[in-house]
Amino acid sequence: MEMLLMVLCMSGFGLAVTALAFGAAARRQSSAPTVQPELPAVKAAAPARFFSDRVVPVVPLHPQVPIEVLLQQIENHVRLEQAAAESFVEFPTHALLHSKTTSPFVN
Repeated sequence: MEMLLMVLCMSGFGLAVTALAFGAAARRQSSAPTVQPELPAVKAAAPARFFSDRVVPVVPLHPQVPIEVLLQQIENHVRLEQAAAESFVEFPTHALLHSKTTSPFVN
């Protein structure tokens, strides 16, 4: 019974502290009206394009690499990882387990 009363008292205390903190955070800092700085005039020459029907083509910055080159790089990476796994299975050491691979791809 004492444990239940202690939990209820601590919960009530925590709720009161939370309510005070929320009230302090939600209250305005000062009652004086704040002065908004004047914004410079926006140029009307630039039309809004948010709902435009025209689609602007995206030009890639890098030249596209042929798929054969990418497949060859992936195959080379897989071969290097398999060789590393086989060497670890043959002679497992702590150094081999945490060594970096010679593949240019990051695991």
